[in-house]
Amino acid sequence: MYAKQTIKNEMKFVVFRLGDEEFGAPIQQVQEILRMVEITRVPRAPQFIEGVINLRGKVMPVLDLRQRFDLPLNTPVGQQRIMEVEIENQVLGMIVDSVTEVISVPLDAIEPPPPMIADIGGEYLNGIAKLRNRIIILLNFEKILSQQETQQIEEVPLKSLTGREPEMPSNQNQEED
Repeated sequence: MYAKQTIKNEMKFVVFRLGDEEFGAPIQQVQEILRMVEITRVPRAPQFIEGVINLRGKVMPVLDLRQRFDLPLNTPVGQQRIMEVEIENQVLGMIVDSVTEVISVPLDAIEPPPPMIADIGGEYLNGIAKLRNRIIILLNFEKILSQQETQQIEEVPLKSLTGREPEMPSNQNQEED
């Protein structure tokens, strides 16, 4: 009985850093944490997309959360991680400075975001976790992109980025011989 109450009275978050700040995302939104790999830039991709990576044979768009939040881009690449998340049935990578831990946060330690923050585009904020000497900004990756941005990701020309050269029409192949 006690174990069930504890589970219902807390939430698990993946905690990550962007600069000096700690952020958290519900664990059910994070599928995997990857070491940084080379990212292929995509021509005419939306500005918020850093590029794409090949993840086990599938192309995954990647965005940099520092860029998304207008933070300075100054973290050494070796420390960065890519968090694989699913947003509206679409897999997407989020670049973060580091992933530090998975924690359980009591529900009574979570407060809604202050009105001033919520009013300036903070719809992706789930709240603020107040823990002893720490404050963790809780994000909702489902709302980090607008509906229009999510649609733009679907339109990124990913077919040509599968690691294979696009096939040339047969008459062009003959000219090269």
